[in-house]
Amino acid sequence: MSASEGRSPLTAEMRSPTPLLFRRHSSGEIRNLASISSSLLPAFGTVVGDNTPTLKRFVIAPYDRRYRWWQTFLVTLVVYSAWSSPLELAFRKMSTSALLPIDLVVDAFFTIDIILTFFIAYLDKDTYLLVDDQNKIAMRYITHLWFPMDVASTLPFQTLYRIFTGKTHRGDVFGFLNLLRLWRLRRVSEFFSRLEKDTRFSYFYTRTCKLICVTLFAVHVAGCFYFWLATHYRVVDNTWIGAQVEDFENRSVWLGYTYSIYWSIVTLSTTGYGDLHAQNTGEKIFSIFYMLFNIGLTAYLIGNMTNLIVHSSIRTLAMRDSIHEILRYASKNRLPESLKEQMLAHITLKFKTAELQQEEVLGDLPKAIRSGIAQHLFRTTVESSYLFKGVSEDFIVQLVPEMRAEYYPPKVDIVIQNEISTDFYIIVSGAVDVLTNQNGMEQFVSKLGSPEMFGEIGVIFNIPQPFTVRTKRLSQVIRVSHNNFKQLVGPLGEDGKIIVSNLIQRLKGLKKEELEELPFVTDLLGETNVEALTPMEVPQNREGPVQEANSKPRSHLHNTMYSLIL
Repeated sequence: MSASEGRSPLTAEMRSPTPLLFRRHSSGEIRNLASISSSLLPAFGTVVGDNTPTLKRFVIAPYDRRYRWWQTFLVTLVVYSAWSSPLELAFRKMSTSALLPIDLVVDAFFTIDIILTFFIAYLDKDTYLLVDDQNKIAMRYITHLWFPMDVASTLPFQTLYRIFTGKTHRGDVFGFLNLLRLWRLRRVSEFFSRLEKDTRFSYFYTRTCKLICVTLFAVHVAGCFYFWLATHYRVVDNTWIGAQVEDFENRSVWLGYTYSIYWSIVTLSTTGYGDLHAQNTGEKIFSIFYMLFNIGLTAYLIGNMTNLIVHSSIRTLAMRDSIHEILRYASKNRLPESLKEQMLAHITLKFKTAELQQEEVLGDLPKAIRSGIAQHLFRTTVESSYLFKGVSEDFIVQLVPEMRAEYYPPKVDIVIQNEISTDFYIIVSGAVDVLTNQNGMEQFVSKLGSPEMFGEIGVIFNIPQPFTVRTKRLSQVIRVSHNNFKQLVGPLGEDGKIIVSNLIQRLKGLKKEELEELPFVTDLLGETNVEALTPMEVPQNREGPVQEANSKPRSHLHNTMYSLIL
């Protein structure tokens, strides 16, 4: 039998899933699975792999890395538009002098993006397949609201008016038309949504940055509109800023902007110094609506920040509640201090090791991935334990995923003498003491470490556990269920015989103190002197020597123990 033929069929399921997640030709394979949220997933039943056809010529995949960088660059331009549009409405001289060339350059980039959108494939919501037909892409874009709004927010109305009329219009109409650029803010929302799903970035800091941006934008827009109200009141001295600054309309733009932002922040924070306040009816009405808006904004900010802070400490609160429940239970039932300490140690360790075990996370993963994780973590330990030395690869591959990893703090009983045997354990790390109770006194029998086992004698012989096993220090063990063990050994008869041989060798090597607690083992070993296969004597090719060995009459001890396993 060749090595490839002898390999377990389950090992193919444990290969890395990365090749199955494939992006189109324009971007190659996914380089970081943390950003998988930005990828488009195929419909069920769709074959995705290296043979996936490429998109049509000149058509770009929406998840193309270069297109993502382009979108990120546009987000920086959107930030500028969100700042300049309200500013140009409030301070008209800015729209015709310093910021005009910059606006034209920004509009040019968004014009390029409009053209580029006609070549971006989209995901059909019915079939969940990428559509790369340019006619369908164009029709979808034109018939949606996005196209007219993108065009309206990109056209430089003031420049076009000057080209066609030869005049410079300084009215407010173009200032309000420039506010159409705020339509571009949807790109910022989509950008933050992608960052929040990308595990490479901290959710806390991403969300905090988003809240800060929302607050700054609200402060900026309110301050600009409030200044615009002052410039359009018939008596400039009877305005919130005119009462403080004479001839403010002809003063520096940045002086007026500073006053506006100062008023907006003072009002938003409900500080209310009183130095800048509404002087006329229009300003009072605007202040009323702004303060009502601030109530909602403040509730939104406080709610989000509270959620972020509580989320980071929710595990600590749960642990404290569990500890308080245990203390109340122990006090009510008058439990001894030793049991109380074991209960507290177990709960504390449970929360400390939750991130290492993550059973709720692993439960949502496919079986092949869970099996691969278990093989990576515990296969070496299982193969090194005496009971499973020499067994087939199939047996190991099937057994390891059925095991459960557990942590135990120091001085905690994992197995109690004379309890019903349901599981046995393999030590991954740490150490345990094997104890026996004689005449009401605990006596030390032996010490076990990785990768030794305990509890298997009681499970295999179906008897109460003959020893108490107590941890010496923080220990990690993997637990094997009796039922799962029997189900695996049943179809694999050769492996069962090897396990029996390994166990017999183990029993023969027990100390006198241990055999005293197992009188039936002494009787079994005394019935016959069997030359069982040791782990080192198990041949690699089972078709030859093993078959010959199996053809010989097996001992009564082998048959008895094998029947107990099954």
